[in-house]
Amino acid sequence: MHDRFGAYARMRHGWGGPGGGRSRGGQQPEPPAADDVAAWFAGRLPDDWFNAAPDITADREEIVVIGELPPLTEEFADEAALAAAQAGRISRFREQTRDERIEIARQAEHRYGRKVAWGAKLGETVELFTTLSVPVMTRLRQPERLILDTLVGAGVARSRSEALAWAVRLVGEHADTWLGELREAMSKVDELRKEGPDLS
Repeated sequence: MHDRFGAYARMRHGWGGPGGGRSRGGQQPEPPAADDVAAWFAGRLPDDWFNAAPDITADREEIVVIGELPPLTEEFADEAALAAAQAGRISRFREQTRDERIEIARQAEHRYGRKVAWGAKLGETVELFTTLSVPVMTRLRQPERLILDTLVGAGVARSRSEALAWAVRLVGEHADTWLGELREAMSKVDELRKEGPDLS
């Protein structure tokens, strides 16, 4: 396990490291650190938007903010009617907050160097308003390509790129524990790098 963590750390930090801002071998420089992104949004978002602190995730390209709307007070005849009401309330929130969300996203993009995507949830209904679809360059050998082609041939996906996205989602769903350990290990690597000497 530790060998895999170390290999991942070397691969990740070959780009210059968090906050390094340097480009190596033609790679894009790292964006600014986003360690305080949840706190920044907690202070910036209007108090009446969400029922609790929103779920916020950030990667190198994007910050995704998904907030839970206040519960509906009306009663509905069945689950279908409830789901329709939840979708309608999310749509209303999207329209009413559009201008302010654009301004908040502009400020966050300036601070963190990433695009901002918004979403809302109400009960069992979750909707993402806008989100990036980032192309990922990769080289696959024939055995990996055959796996993707099998997924396409079976109708699971319409293309190799869609099959790859499906496979990534599947790994994410079934490897939560390992991925959590990996992220924890990487955060420790980041802390150790910050404590080390500045070689720039």
